[in-house]
Amino acid sequence: MQDSPVYLRTKEDGRLEKKIEELASYLNPCVLCPRQCKANRSVGELGFCKAPYNLYISSAFPHFGEESPLVGIHGSGTIFLSHCNLKCIFCQNYDISIYGDGCPCSFDQLATIMIELQARGCHNINFVTPTHYVPHLIRALSIAINMGLSIPIVYNCGGYESLEVIRLLDGIVDIYMPDIKFLDPLLSKRLCRAEDYPDIVKSVIKEMQRQVGNLVISTGGIATRGLLIRHLVMPSCREDTKQVLRFIKEEVSKTAFVNIMAQYHPYNRAEDYPEIARRISNKEYDEALDYAHELGLTRAANH
Repeated sequence: MQDSPVYLRTKEDGRLEKKIEELASYLNPCVLCPRQCKANRSVGELGFCKAPYNLYISSAFPHFGEESPLVGIHGSGTIFLSHCNLKCIFCQNYDISIYGDGCPCSFDQLATIMIELQARGCHNINFVTPTHYVPHLIRALSIAINMGLSIPIVYNCGGYESLEVIRLLDGIVDIYMPDIKFLDPLLSKRLCRAEDYPDIVKSVIKEMQRQVGNLVISTGGIATRGLLIRHLVMPSCREDTKQVLRFIKEEVSKTAFVNIMAQYHPYNRAEDYPEIARRISNKEYDEALDYAHELGLTRAANH
């Protein structure tokens, strides 16, 4: 039998509302992510991510392109949020993440969207790029709980998170799905404008693992709780991929669920960077999978 989402207990004992209040204090000035822009979003100031004070979403629908434990039969209830705190040179969702394509959405509207996705049979609510809107999302979640929400929350992020904010999400998020992009600071500086990304993502991943543990999959094949790590294999980044996989094995868990992804395309401005201006080769991808298996990462594959 599937356990109830952790947020139901947190709501019931009164901790959710306290967490919402504390998260709201990170918004003005905005210190929701490691960039610490301190923009006063309530009066229209925009930080690095360019996100306004009010919540903007791009789309919401049952998504069948995610990992199979999230998709199941009826899909992952995916909500794409506008803007991003990384703005990777190669971003495939650049129209949403960089240019902010989307529409304003109130707390009540977002809560209703969550309930509608649940009613359509979605196995979870999947927030894509939630970092800069965490206070908004959790406030809407509280409303949705009152409306009957009872499926897991997925926190689908790029890994460049505030450790303090992630700690506040303990007892709220059921499934963390971070993407470990780079562990080489030169790569993260050149391609994401975040030289501190490697240190940040390592501390954040370890905290996520502490909170939820390895990914738990029900007898029906549906993820109910845990950590699901993504890593996109990129051209010319063979040694960095090896470093990422060693970190997971040595500092997270050798039984961590790792999706080693092969779908890199030179989107956005990648064509301006010769080392990443091409698709990866079969050899590059096979080497990544082989290395994961050599390390003994038993749940690392192209999921």
